[in-house]
Order: sequence, then structure tokens, then C-alpha cells
Amino acid sequence: MIELARVSKLYDGRPVVDDLSLTVPAGAFCVVLGPSGCGKSTTLRMINRLVPFDSGTIRVGGEDVRQIPPEILRRRIGYAIQSVGLFPHWRVEDNIATVPRLLNWPRTRVRDRVTELLELLRLDAATYRGKYPHQLSGGEQQRVGVARALAADPDLLLMDEPFAAVDPVTRAALQGEILRIQQATKKTILFVTHDIEEALRLATTIAILERGHLAQWGPPLDILEHPANAFVAGFVGGEAGGLKILALRTVSERLRPGEHADGEPLPSTASLRDALALMMARHVDRLPVVNPAGQPLGVITLADLVR
Repeated sequence: MIELARVSKLYDGRPVVDDLSLTVPAGAFCVVLGPSGCGKSTTLRMINRLVPFDSGTIRVGGEDVRQIPPEILRRRIGYAIQSVGLFPHWRVEDNIATVPRLLNWPRTRVRDRVTELLELLRLDAATYRGKYPHQLSGGEQQRVGVARALAADPDLLLMDEPFAAVDPVTRAALQGEILRIQQATKKTILFVTHDIEEALRLATTIAILERGHLAQWGPPLDILEHPANAFVAGFVGGEAGGLKILALRTVSERLRPGEHADGEPLPSTASLRDALALMMARHVDRLPVVNPAGQPLGVITLADLVR
């Protein structure tokens, strides 16, 4: 879906993105992760030609982006950013409908699409379509921004730290929503963040950038368990990385079949971090485990979490 081949971008002679090659397959949820100034946002903006690149090639859906008129390219790519960027004097419905109207969709189709997206993002259409941005909370504005990015049903969605400006509870809810939408629609998402916890929750694949270079690329668990260098190891958690690994591995992987323990059982699909938290809350070192149908499978012990 997205191919970057030896792409570079310089500002005042200094490389911000340096010889970057990256391929994001269709249907992937790829998180671009790294510290401030490593080239994450610039990379995103080069893909939809908001920022010109100095060398290399970028292809979207097999087409060289330089061969596509910028306005056509941007209508084919959803784009959601931290500051939302809603038009303040337009209603929610008009904000969401921006690109479909530019594409000359029939009025009824536009209205139906707005309704569909508001419901998808768990905003009651009758309540919200006529509101203005200033009448919305920060989380509601962010949901409308995501709806606008999805309005023309693009195959590719670019998201530049879209949830960074909201409170932790709202942020967690928005992460859950975008994950649910991606799993339901199978859209390709390229998501920029500097937050490792957010990356681990959302990504099927992570690209870690260091000073414009690709430091490591791969599934979240591979990066946590096999960091490519000291920079990656430190960035993904250092000595605390083990706790993050517990969040990605499941109880079923460390199960002791056939053994028994007292207490409310834990589902086998729960994470090892969930198991650790429950053991601490109950002051026990073993928990019973059941399958999704509620049938006993065995136990998980404290020792199993660290072996």
C-alpha cells in the first residue's frame, strides 16, 4: 500500500529524514514511533505531499505520488492531526462532508455517510450533526476529525499524534475506537506517536525512527524482545520493557493445564499483565484459567510470568 524507497528531506542542509526505506502492506496498522525531531511527522506529510521530499520515491497503491496532482492525492488519503483543524463556523455535518462534497457526491449519499460515521464513532447523529466545534468536548472534536478523515472511504488513513491533546481517559477511549474501526474496515493506517504504550496497544507493526533513520521495523513483541540496538532498547522501556512484554503475551501461552486453584477464574485470552494485576489485588500467586466458553483449563502462577 505504501512504499518509501530511499527518501530524504533536508531543512537548511540538515537531514530530517535520511535515506528512509519502508513498506507498509495493505490492511496494516503501522505506528511510526520515535522521539521528538526524529522525522515522524515529516514522513507522514511527505506521503500526502504536504511537504516535498528531496530524493527517493514514495508510492501509494503502486502509484508514484509525484505523478498524482496533490489535490487528487489528498482526497484519496484520510488525514487526522492532533489539533483536529475543524472549520469553526461549519456544523459537524459540514466538516465531515468536506471531501465527499468536493468529489461531487449526491446530497443523499453525503448525508447518509455523515450519519454512518457519527454512529461508527458513537456520536448520536441527530444530536451532533447540527452542532458547531465549540459546542463539543475535546474528545468529541477528535472523533469528528477522525470521521472527516474517513468520510470519502479512503483505503489509507494518516494520523499524526491525533489523541495527544486529550486527557488520558478520553485518549484510551479514542484508541479503542480507532482500533475497533481498523479491525472492522481493514483500512491501512499509518499512525505517528512518541508514546510507546499507545504504539503497543494499536500497532500490528512498529517503525522506530532515530534521527531520520529507520532504527527497527517489526511486530511489537519482536521489537520488545529483540531490540536492534541500545537506542531501541532504551526507547521501548529499558529495564521496564518486561512489563510491556507481559501486556502483549497471553495467559494461554504460560498455562499449566490440568492444575487447579481457588477463586474467580481468569480467561485464557487475558494478558499476562492482567494476570499479574489480579494476583496482586487478591494477594495470591496462582489463578484458575478458563477458556472463552468458561470451561476450566488449568492455572497460571506468579513464577510463570517471569519464566
